[in-house]
This record gives sequence, C-alpha cells and structure tokens, in this order.
Amino acid sequence: MAVKIRLARRGRKKRAMYDVVVADARAPRDGRYIEKIGRYNPNTDPATVELNEDKAFDWVMKGAQPTDTVRAMLSYRGIMLKKHLQIGVNKGAITQEEADKKFDAWLQEKDAKITSRRDQIAKDAAATAKARQDAETKVKEARAEALKQKNTPAQEEAPEAEAEAPEAEQKEESEDKE
Repeated sequence: MAVKIRLARRGRKKRAMYDVVVADARAPRDGRYIEKIGRYNPNTDPATVELNEDKAFDWVMKGAQPTDTVRAMLSYRGIMLKKHLQIGVNKGAITQEEADKKFDAWLQEKDAKITSRRDQIAKDAAATAKARQDAETKVKEARAEALKQKNTPAQEEAPEAEAEAPEAEQKEESEDKE
C-alpha cells in the first residue's frame, strides 16, 4: 500500500485551510485518512504551519511520500533535514550527537530568520499605517485651510479692491497731465 502525506482541504469558500494527513494514495483528497498530523493555513502572512513533528518524522522514516507542497512544509520545519541526518547515522557516516548538534544549529538559525521576517512585516505595517495617517492629516489640513478661506468675510476683500482703484486713478491722472 502506497502511503502519502498530503493536504486535505477544509474551510469555507475562498478561505481554505488544510489538514496535513497521512493517507492511502488511492483514497480521495478529502476522504479517508490514516492519521492527521498537522494543519496549514495559507491565509496568514507568513503562512501558519502547525505540525506534530515527531509523527511526521516517523511517517517519513517509514517511507510515506509527501506531496510537493507538504515536502516544502516539512523542509521548512526541518523534518527532511532530520531524516537526512538520521539516514547518515543509520549508515554510520556520523554519530547521533553530531547529527543532533547540526540539527539544533540549523533550527536556531531558522528561528532567527523567521523572527526577523515577522519583525520586518510588523515594521512595514506600522510604516504604512503612519504614512496613511500623515496623508490623511495633510488632506484634513488642506480642507480646513480651504474652508477658512471660504468663510472669511467679503469685507476684507473690498477695502483692498478700493485701495487699488485710487492708485489706478492717480496713475491715469498723472499720465493725462503729461
């Protein structure tokens, strides 16, 4: 019997979530499965992957074939690296302690990358919100200024126009005299 580790769809329309399941290759996608080993939510940023890593590792070591998407998730979580190291231990190429050290070092590096990515996403979101706030403030100030200009009394404009008119008349009179 060929066993696959694959995704089983669930969730509502256009908001899909997936269960990571171990199933017979002949079973339908959302049909019968042997064991549920995790969840995958692609709707979040970054995508949320929850796996029971021990069960996933056991199934991979027993020969279950992951689909392409699940293989990427297992690689992301380090299960494929752990399998690679364990095969090296079984063949005698390295010791179990060396394999554990390599895996722990990789895991710490990966966690640092994930944390920095999440921090960067949070910073970008805060910067976008601040830019949007600043743009709204500018628009608000421009509207307030336009409203202030509109509501100023017309009396202030009239004296300016009257002051200009005598100057123009004086110029005309000085030109006539010449």
